[in-house]
Amino acid sequence: MRIQRARAKIWLGRSLRQVVAAALLSVGVLFCLPGILIRGDPLYQGSEVVESLPPSGDAASGGVQAASRDRGRAVRLQMDDGTIRELSMADYLWGVVAAEMPASFELEALKAQACAARTYTVVRQNSGSDKHPGADICEDSTCCQAYIEREAALARWGLNAQEYEEKISQAVEGTDGLGILYEGQPIQALFFSSAAGRTVDAVAVWGNSVDYLKSVDSPEGDEVPNYHSQVVLSSQQVQEAALAAYPGADLSGEPSSWFGPAVRDEGGTVTSIPFGGLTLTGGQVRSMLSLRSAAFTVTWDGENFTFDVTGYGHGVGMSQYGANAMAKGGENFTDILTWYYTGTQVDALW
Repeated sequence: MRIQRARAKIWLGRSLRQVVAAALLSVGVLFCLPGILIRGDPLYQGSEVVESLPPSGDAASGGVQAASRDRGRAVRLQMDDGTIRELSMADYLWGVVAAEMPASFELEALKAQACAARTYTVVRQNSGSDKHPGADICEDSTCCQAYIEREAALARWGLNAQEYEEKISQAVEGTDGLGILYEGQPIQALFFSSAAGRTVDAVAVWGNSVDYLKSVDSPEGDEVPNYHSQVVLSSQQVQEAALAAYPGADLSGEPSSWFGPAVRDEGGTVTSIPFGGLTLTGGQVRSMLSLRSAAFTVTWDGENFTFDVTGYGHGVGMSQYGANAMAKGGENFTDILTWYYTGTQVDALW
């Protein structure tokens, strides 16, 4: 109820400001009123997004061309074939959101994805990395972010193409230029598919603590496709994979002794587990055996190892299915982002 009342106050205040602004513009007067900023960018009151103007001039906007921050910023994208294309940030983000998140998701979840992808891109641009000479970023999801051409996305969506195209456009345009900041700087906006009840602290995956990448509750569950998965491997398969990754592992004993008791976080993700005389993180085991996540249990039945896995992805940052669950529960994209990225704010990136 408190959130609803606050939103009602914003709506009423916004309506009044719109009436006043319209009246002033009708007589050709243009000046600033307290608390109102008239410009082509989204309107702000403090750090809260109050309203977004149309992204371009059309019939709905009365022919008035509104500036778009995303349209005014270029992204140099390295394609899979090695060529480099220059796109506007708006066009690039459309392809990223379409590739990275199901278009059937709630609009507020898609907006959160657009903000995360925009922030990730800007950080790559600002880093000046020579990882992709001549480009800011690539379209390989294992390296940077996935990207899909608009025509390919529309063909994939079939009968839903028009609806989904407009929906993703709304997500990008409705967050024009906005990103996620921590202490005034854009963050490493990591995201993944689905969590096992909680996200994972960055220190548990990469060994480095990051203030805004902390473990938080995540509300998705069995509505996620393949939320629970199972991998069955023979001892020989485990041994081959392990020795390729960790040649120093001692697997001379019985397979039943290879894995020791796992240490887990509150969400069930393995933080550490003894294996072959070594201590590995859950993420290392996940990578070694190609598991969907580090939230797993392992059993040995005398012939095979069985890994029961929950969720999908590295588990750090924003869970995409968790974001969709939050959106279904009435949370907006800023609520989602500031929940998954601890201590952050959503504001203009440039």
